[in-house]
Amino acid sequence: MSTKEAKPRVGLMAGGFDPKEVYTAKDLVSWNPDERLGAPGAPPYTRGVQATMYRGRHWTMRQYAGFGTAAESNERYRYLLSQGQTGLSVAFDLPTQMGRDSDHPFSRGEVGRVGVAIDSIEDMRVLFGNIPLGEVSTSMTINATASTLLALYVAVAEEQGVSRDALRGTIQNDVLKEYIARGTYIYPPRPSLRVIRDIFAWCGREVPKWNTISISGYHVREAGCDAIQEVAFTLADGIAYVDSAVKAGLNVDEFGQQLSFFFNGHNNLLEEVAKFRAARRLWERIMRERFGAKNARARALKFHCQTAGMTLQAQQPLNNVVRVTIQALAAVLGGCQSLHTNGFDEALGLPTAEAATLALRTQQIVAYESGAADVVDPLGGSYAIEALTERIEQGALAYIEKIDAMGGMVSAIEQGYVQREIQNTAYEYQLQIERKQRIIVGLNQFTSKEPSTVPVGKVDPRLEEEQVARLRAMRSKRDAAKHTTALQTLDNVAKDENGNVMPAILDAVRSMATVGEIADVLRAVFGEHQETVTL
Repeated sequence: MSTKEAKPRVGLMAGGFDPKEVYTAKDLVSWNPDERLGAPGAPPYTRGVQATMYRGRHWTMRQYAGFGTAAESNERYRYLLSQGQTGLSVAFDLPTQMGRDSDHPFSRGEVGRVGVAIDSIEDMRVLFGNIPLGEVSTSMTINATASTLLALYVAVAEEQGVSRDALRGTIQNDVLKEYIARGTYIYPPRPSLRVIRDIFAWCGREVPKWNTISISGYHVREAGCDAIQEVAFTLADGIAYVDSAVKAGLNVDEFGQQLSFFFNGHNNLLEEVAKFRAARRLWERIMRERFGAKNARARALKFHCQTAGMTLQAQQPLNNVVRVTIQALAAVLGGCQSLHTNGFDEALGLPTAEAATLALRTQQIVAYESGAADVVDPLGGSYAIEALTERIEQGALAYIEKIDAMGGMVSAIEQGYVQREIQNTAYEYQLQIERKQRIIVGLNQFTSKEPSTVPVGKVDPRLEEEQVARLRAMRSKRDAAKHTTALQTLDNVAKDENGNVMPAILDAVRSMATVGEIADVLRAVFGEHQETVTL
């Protein structure tokens, strides 16, 4: 044996943790499998929210897509469905996300860039043309303007002859994480929570199969937090939403069944599997103990996973195929309900059709060839996995207790606490890369001077001009009186704390009011959020 002193290890798991070399039964002292694991499909849901998981059916393969105009995005959706995708996931451009029409001065240069431009019901009709909305589940990554995009979806579905109670899908609708990680907010947190409550209540009556929120840890992880913080901050957001709804008189056993979550699939396979299992178990406890949820399905954490965009590298981009595969496998071993796999070229630009197809094929290979879907919770009972699951759960719970002591998640956001925690973790992560304590293949180790020959997807700038022209043509032909009346009604309802904005927004989109016009009405009532500066 060499007498050379071992090189000190740097802990690369959450909180700087360095896992043990070997885990044994001694690492699970007083650990009761009946209490901590249970059976798949039953509380505490550590082992999954369905009894048979993927033996019954595979997760929904939902590739996130959207760019340029509605017509271009529709073409991509129909192509992906023809290739075996089983659900749609819509990416909207920044103006749509932030409630600005395509011809607003703030929208210049951003129309159709990071998603599809949607200004009115005319765009929504084109986006879902020749796609049967009664048969396809649709996820929409939209937050501040989620109420308007949901109303547009419902209106277009009804034009197709599809009843509201047949619609299946999800709106992200998670505004709180926008204040701490992503930035596409419009209104301050507290009125934003009012709109979310209105969506919960309206969908419970009108669109019962729709997931009214996708409480998102994905973006806080992309901003730089670690696995424990991802679970903690996501569930703390969830607590704020549920608390707000309960205080407004909604039944937790009813709306709780329509909640869903959205997590990041990162590179450390074992930690990620443990993260998903810990999140399920902790949420079940929160809903049962804190909110008194009696319906077991209202306590079940259902989640979508997307592989980690921030791990993709522009250097040696084909290596990203391997990263995405590992991340997808972690999501499946951790029990996701739906999954998006990133294109290998996304560090360079919008994914090409070839990259998007390969990303979908990655899911299909994991589903049909790897064997990972054949056993429910195949890593359950592993000393290492169970010890890591316990560690993440306890670490997340400690964060939640600290946030509670600050007055809850809204107060913690207003004080800048969550933002600072993420910034500090992101800074340490970057230092580890620069010191080569954390190896990133092709970036700081095993590098190559050969230039990338991967084609880069781009959006034609002429598409913005065409979108603006269509928008202005639509405005010129709508019924002005009907449009004005609809927006005035929305204004009146928004000013009424006991009103629900969803019926008024639905009437407004039918009157051909635009996303920006509806947002402007609510801006005038609720005001605009000013970012908290954190140091």
